[in-house]
Amino acid sequence: MAQRWGIVWNPTKVDEDALRAAVAAALPADAEALWWETSADDPGRAMASEAVDAGSDVVIAVGGDGTVRTVAEILAQAGEDAPALGIVPQGTGNLLARNLGVPLGSIPKALDVIATGRVRRIDMGWSRADDEQDETGFLVMVGFGLDAHMLAETDDDLKDKAGWLAYVEAMGRAVSAAETVEFTITLDDGEQQVLPGHTLLIGNCGAIQGGVTLLPDAVPDDGRLDLLLVSAENVGQWAQTLRTIVWDNGIRRLLGGTDDTVSTDAAMNLTGATIRVSLPTAVAFEIDGEEAGEVSRLDVRVQPGALRVLC
Repeated sequence: MAQRWGIVWNPTKVDEDALRAAVAAALPADAEALWWETSADDPGRAMASEAVDAGSDVVIAVGGDGTVRTVAEILAQAGEDAPALGIVPQGTGNLLARNLGVPLGSIPKALDVIATGRVRRIDMGWSRADDEQDETGFLVMVGFGLDAHMLAETDDDLKDKAGWLAYVEAMGRAVSAAETVEFTITLDDGEQQVLPGHTLLIGNCGAIQGGVTLLPDAVPDDGRLDLLLVSAENVGQWAQTLRTIVWDNGIRRLLGGTDDTVSTDAAMNLTGATIRVSLPTAVAFEIDGEEAGEVSRLDVRVQPGALRVLC
């Protein structure tokens, strides 16, 4: 059982008094809590580093996907003896929490999971865009095209009020913004493949909001990354793609109908441990549900067993 909890919390996502009261109620009798508040200038890197240096047994990220990802980056870089990661999801997407079964909407329930000490070791993805020197970590997925356009087109005020349903409102505008491009993709040490599409997702986990699984073979502890390339353009292709994602690779698999992932001409599934993607022009890009500008080249790799997560 963890004896020292390092809590990195985002003050824009949670009420401090409510959080401190919940921590006090969940904290084991022989444990102590150390506190770090994120800021507009630092979403948690320095705070997570200080929590590691302070000898925390578990570092708890309290906030949205950005806070969780930032804390996870520091822990993944800290080596085998790094503290475990605890998650108190307080964002809109809460994507990693959804994929790992961490309770949503209740700070006490999330803290209870952390207090039980059940650990799962998971992978972490790393991406380097264009000529950047440093890699950026991701826990769920990175994406080009429609997925990123949808995030860019989503109204922040509506997202605060309606949660993930705000993304539905943005879909119509995003579809018109996304254009088909030629993705040059290299998986592991294989040959380059030039494939047309308007959306490319690369993920360590596959589930998003609304119970939809975009990457049905994505498992956070298999040492692999999964890809979905979508090229649907007309109504018929979109209908086929939605059927494939929601029924063939979603509900049907859950019901035991098949274990095989279905790919179509408009929705192709691939996998690899290292991935290089290049495009003829820069397109919109996202990391774990957050808009990340435009890129034309991306190198992605998986770090197997990078994190110990309390879930």
